[in-house]
Amino acid sequence: MSSGCTDSDDTGIGNDHEVPDDDGAMTEDAEVDDPGFTNSAGMQFVKIPVGEFYMGAPEGEMYSDKDERPVHQVSIGYEFYIGVYEVTQEQWKTVMGTDPSEFKGNDLPVEKVSWHDVEKFVDKLNEMEGTDTYRLPTEAEWEYAARAGTSTAFSFGNDKDRLSEYAWYDGNSEKKTHPVGMKDPNPWGLYDVHGNVAEWVLDEYHSNYQKAPTDGSEWTAGVGRWVIRGGNWNSIEHQCRSASRESIGKGSRMNDIGFRLVKEI
Repeated sequence: MSSGCTDSDDTGIGNDHEVPDDDGAMTEDAEVDDPGFTNSAGMQFVKIPVGEFYMGAPEGEMYSDKDERPVHQVSIGYEFYIGVYEVTQEQWKTVMGTDPSEFKGNDLPVEKVSWHDVEKFVDKLNEMEGTDTYRLPTEAEWEYAARAGTSTAFSFGNDKDRLSEYAWYDGNSEKKTHPVGMKDPNPWGLYDVHGNVAEWVLDEYHSNYQKAPTDGSEWTAGVGRWVIRGGNWNSIEHQCRSASRESIGKGSRMNDIGFRLVKEI
């Protein structure tokens, strides 16, 4: 998996917007009070509210990368559901009947699934439930939900020494995945948005945010690699930041990449 920023024709880096330096929500009304639901595959979802946030990281954020800039305001003008947990091996088996994962365990996140594999999972899940509303999150939706109203490096603040309370990463994972939901959640009740497995999103990778959508929609026509977010069990601290981005070919199957899903409302 790579996070390089040199393979794209996108070059210009714009000026950063100022980002609020407190831990508070970006909008006063951005509160999650919906109890959510559990689907037929046992996947739990929580409703994410309408709101606005600043996507990316300013140069002053420690170890931030140029592909996280320019920081730009994104308006999410619709509610959506997102998985409380990363999709587990048990849930994958319920839908697909197989388990491709290297680290075996029903409550472990499924891994060694490509972007294409996930799309097949989504198609089958939609068919099972008689809907067409399940999908991967866009990159903007993912960061909005992961930040959960915060503007700091992590959803819990800027202190990387607290990461072990929220994430399985290089410093505590013992080089393997762990059952989902064992660490503390973010303020909107999502678990493992930092670490455990990196998560596929819909978007094709661009080497910076010049001309990025500002409405939460999918960004296409990139460099032929797809975005993964959140860091994983093999990541060092700064790779687990809320703004950190990596990219990889959509056919890749790695033991540190999984996913969580969105359900449109």
